[in-house]
Amino acid sequence: MAKKSKIAKNEQRRAIVERYAERRAELKEIIRSPASSPEQRVAAQSELNRQPRDASAVRLRNRDAVDGRPRGYLRKFGLSRVRVRELVHDGSLPGVRKASW
Repeated sequence: MAKKSKIAKNEQRRAIVERYAERRAELKEIIRSPASSPEQRVAAQSELNRQPRDASAVRLRNRDAVDGRPRGYLRKFGLSRVRVRELVHDGSLPGVRKASW
């Protein structure tokens, strides 16, 4: 079980990323565009630097939906490997079986 504070902080980051996503995309497009002038690029870069660090999507952490475990995350299920294993053994994940050979 992850600390509640870490889970809450990640949710706050998720909200901040969502809030700034559109403007960040616009600024990055200005920086990337060959049609924009050097002054526009510098202005876009400085505005991008003024945004909060948590506005960047790379700062988000994928966590287990049940207990918030940060490691061993399986995107297909949205759960950690430990939780997937437990649920598969219980038969709680439809269409998934434990391997046996």
